[in-house]
Amino acid sequence: MDTGTLNLRAAETLVDGLAWAGVEHAVVCPGSRSTPLAVALLRHPSVKVWMLIDERSAAFFGLGLARATGRPVALLCSSGTAAANFLPAMVEAFLSRIPLIALTADRPVEVRGWGAAQTIDQDDLFGSHVKLYAELPIPEDRPELLRMARRSGARAVAVAMDTPRGPVHLNVPFREPLLPASLGEFPPPEPVEARALEESIEIPASASIDRLAARIMATGRGVIVCGPENDPGVAAAASRLAAAAGYPLIADPLSGVRCGPHDRANVIDAADAFLRDADTASRLRPDLVVRVGAMPTSKPVFQFLQGCGARTHVVLDQLPGWRDPFFLATETIDASPAVALDALADALSPFSAGTEWIGEWRSLQHVARETVAMAAAADPEMFEGRVYAELARLLPDGATLVAGNSMPVRDLDTFFPGNSRAVRFIANRGANGIDGVISTALGVAAARQGPVVLGIGDLSFQHDMNGLLAAKLHGLNLTIVVTNNDGGGIFSFLPQASQTDRATFETLYGTPTGIDLGAATALYGGTFTRAADWTQFRDSVAVGIAGEGLHVIEVVTDRERNVHQHRAIWRAVADRLAGMT
Repeated sequence: MDTGTLNLRAAETLVDGLAWAGVEHAVVCPGSRSTPLAVALLRHPSVKVWMLIDERSAAFFGLGLARATGRPVALLCSSGTAAANFLPAMVEAFLSRIPLIALTADRPVEVRGWGAAQTIDQDDLFGSHVKLYAELPIPEDRPELLRMARRSGARAVAVAMDTPRGPVHLNVPFREPLLPASLGEFPPPEPVEARALEESIEIPASASIDRLAARIMATGRGVIVCGPENDPGVAAAASRLAAAAGYPLIADPLSGVRCGPHDRANVIDAADAFLRDADTASRLRPDLVVRVGAMPTSKPVFQFLQGCGARTHVVLDQLPGWRDPFFLATETIDASPAVALDALADALSPFSAGTEWIGEWRSLQHVARETVAMAAAADPEMFEGRVYAELARLLPDGATLVAGNSMPVRDLDTFFPGNSRAVRFIANRGANGIDGVISTALGVAAARQGPVVLGIGDLSFQHDMNGLLAAKLHGLNLTIVVTNNDGGGIFSFLPQASQTDRATFETLYGTPTGIDLGAATALYGGTFTRAADWTQFRDSVAVGIAGEGLHVIEVVTDRERNVHQHRAIWRAVADRLAGMT
């Protein structure tokens, strides 16, 4: 059997294994060495192929698609630095627990290390940032190797989906010729009936649940903290526990708890605002903390957790990789978070919690949220924080808001109040990078699960302008709100702003670029609006949400003024809180 035929049969068998195990989408980048797999993916009737040019953007696109669907997404690239460009997204997938399967084509082993073109060392290229690495053998005329290829695809999906989820890397070498002389002799594969993807549920030990439930019943001053979390079942389960225990539920926007139809009576969405006040934070010190998900986005919240001195601090998480960077936990319960929360709520029944503790938190929540809203609305100037207060009113049920890192995700936390609409929040908070954010949002949009809005800063927008090509190539609908302060606005809040002179600060941290975002949008066929006031902003967002294609809305702000606006709001909250004591 000729080499091209062997390559195609092995590639189609591997792809069939992926499809059978549940892969429905593949993001493919052009290249020569990856030809057998690219052809196999395109010909497979059960796999949707998304062609993208830039490997880094393509990988983040796959990340967003996997985030939105909860299903594994395959990535394919050629050999050499093409594979290296997958690394940022693979790191994010590993830290955020997203199922990606990277297929990197490679040269055969006999030419590696001998100066062959487009050849680097791809062995275990992503290191500790994948759950599984394997290199498949060069295709040969041996039935057991075909069986291995199919099983390798199925195993890759199983490992990626096992809890905690994460990325897998398969390195796939091919010799030339890469394809048979004619594909006419090879009919396309038959569709496969994909194996149902079953959620891996980790059941908590009953002794651990009973022990923690007893502590909760004996402890009036406790809090539940929900950080970034992918499990959609956490919202209802955490709300049940909060109601049963009489505890406040501090809800990071990325937890999925802040918005939705579940019981939100105990949900605290303004903790970032009122825990900045040292006296308030000291008065609210809990004796018990139950924490779910990654560490919260809000610095005041995790500083509160660091300084509260709780005797019991329990983290509900899954092995491996307990997320406790400040080593606060006195105990970790290895379990699926929603299952553990439900089990705790059941164990508390028919316990009757007191109301004084939760009543104090609710009062603070009301005052802080009201003050933030009034102060933001009173400023007539365009203000970055108000963008998210406006979006809270504009986003419909079923919408997804993707937030960029640095200031956007922090402003989302501070200014976006909870509501009963099922609004989903997504951000790449695994590694907190500002790269690949546009591509992630377009991957979310590719799932076509409702309108998608991206809130992003100008530097992050420039980092991933290549990602806009996906909207043009694939007819995707995305509304992007860019807060443009012409540089790195978050650094104006950091010590560097006062530790360096202005020229040094602007060179190293401010980094103004003066890029015309309207011209960049036009390059990719999008519609651009520079919002001169909030009326135009609201109208533009409404048009974007209801319309089709790419819509970019620019909100021009000033970095120094933005700092003053934020600090004025925090002072207003502190003044209101002082009046309550």
